[in-house]
Amino acid sequence: MKPELAPLEARVIGCLIEKEITTPDQYPLTLNALTHAVNQKSNRDPVLSIPEVEVQAVVDGLMKKHLVTDRSGGMGGRVTRYRHRFCNTQFSQLSLSPQELAIVCELLLRGPQTPGELRGRAQRMAPIAEVGEVEAALESLAGRDEPLVARLPRETGRRESRWMQLFTGGAPETVPGAPRTPESISGATPDRLADLESTVVALRNELEQLRARLEAIEARGREPG
Repeated sequence: MKPELAPLEARVIGCLIEKEITTPDQYPLTLNALTHAVNQKSNRDPVLSIPEVEVQAVVDGLMKKHLVTDRSGGMGGRVTRYRHRFCNTQFSQLSLSPQELAIVCELLLRGPQTPGELRGRAQRMAPIAEVGEVEAALESLAGRDEPLVARLPRETGRRESRWMQLFTGGAPETVPGAPRTPESISGATPDRLADLESTVVALRNELEQLRARLEAIEARGREPG
């Protein structure tokens, strides 16, 4: 069965997945680190400012759903740390490939995005060589008995349709299947345009990752010894 999440629960789960992949030496996360991740200014949309006590309440709710577990003591400290059970564990029926997990994580953290945007942003968590791999993963996620993602109608002025995750509810207007684009736009193929778009996103994402590393260093400095 697909886990059902409230918006803040989706942010917390997304943060735990992201940090498990990108900073495994700091995972599981303390409440302080998780709060910092939830409010992180890079790789998030929208940017939030949630107090620690509210993050704790969200975590407590996720623990009741058996989607998060805590770990006290050990690991060289007395602070309680949290890890997700959202997928790919013996406690979850949800199994995702590395590419699918990276894509779902980005959708949980940033909301609806195009395949080109997802390729550029999810590369930090899984190897994705081209936009076609993202589209194939989205097709797979959307084609499950209980769909995990859905394609939104293409907006005016956009070349690609955006995709959304369905863990926080379904969209009233979605379009099944992968987006189809004209064979040429201004003399360029869709694949070429998508590659250019994802390159720009990847460069922007590298800058955001540098900012995130600085924020992580600051967060570690604020944690109790």
